[in-house]
Amino acid sequence: MSILYLVATPIGNLGDLSPRAREVLSSVDFLAAEDTRVSQKLLNACGLPKKPMISYYEHNRRARGEEVLARLRAGESCALVTDAGTPAVSDPGEDLVALCAAEGVPVVPVPGCCAAVCGLAVSGLPTGRWCFEGFLSVNKKARREHLDALAGEKRTMIFYEAPHKLCATLRDLAEAFGADRRVSLSRELTKLHEETLRMTLGEASAYFDEHPPRGEFVLTVAGAPEEPSTEQDEADRLAAAAEAVRRRIEAGQTQKDAVKAVSAETGVKKNALYRFVLEQDEENI
Repeated sequence: MSILYLVATPIGNLGDLSPRAREVLSSVDFLAAEDTRVSQKLLNACGLPKKPMISYYEHNRRARGEEVLARLRAGESCALVTDAGTPAVSDPGEDLVALCAAEGVPVVPVPGCCAAVCGLAVSGLPTGRWCFEGFLSVNKKARREHLDALAGEKRTMIFYEAPHKLCATLRDLAEAFGADRRVSLSRELTKLHEETLRMTLGEASAYFDEHPPRGEFVLTVAGAPEEPSTEQDEADRLAAAAEAVRRRIEAGQTQKDAVKAVSAETGVKKNALYRFVLEQDEENI
């Protein structure tokens, strides 16, 4: 059956390969692998049968993507795998998924390890709203533009970094967000020397200048703090919400329903908004 499976593979501990992932890897017609040698080692280590493989990575993704798509159209099934983690996330596999989506070929995720989610989960930072930023560019201008665009980002931010670039990245992050911004640094997740450090960006920069980093890192950085609102800000929000209520009433809603709807949309407290609307009505009499 023509299905592209996105099979998440272990990022270190082979025990993290799920029973479902094993079943899919055993049953598909072929694998599209970031590195066929690494994927063959995984199959061998997990006692899974050998499978026909083709390489699919950054520098051949266009040609190989069309090849995989042609085989899927012909009725074969394929498992897309990376060397470690979830394919198509910060990965050229996203192009293959887009091709399949455009052609109506089913794409099925087989969940498993994702270093970004693991790093976020153990960070101790807010997890309700977050954004994944991947690797920063090595180009200084592109890197600066990327960080400038995140200057006011209030969500928790997740970056990946290699050990030989970590110190420079920590300095850039501290310059962009302030040395006092909190950061969680997770390295070698699920591996023997797994470690998570929680400190400020300034402290992290100083620490790794003294202790040369080893292993791949997930950096989880706190978002920008909320700016305290002034009395004028609150008054402006209330006035804007009251105007929205007026427009809804003119469109036919009852005052009660309009206040309730606008309160839900804006976050302005319903009772305060209702009182403000009533006071405005009295002033206009």
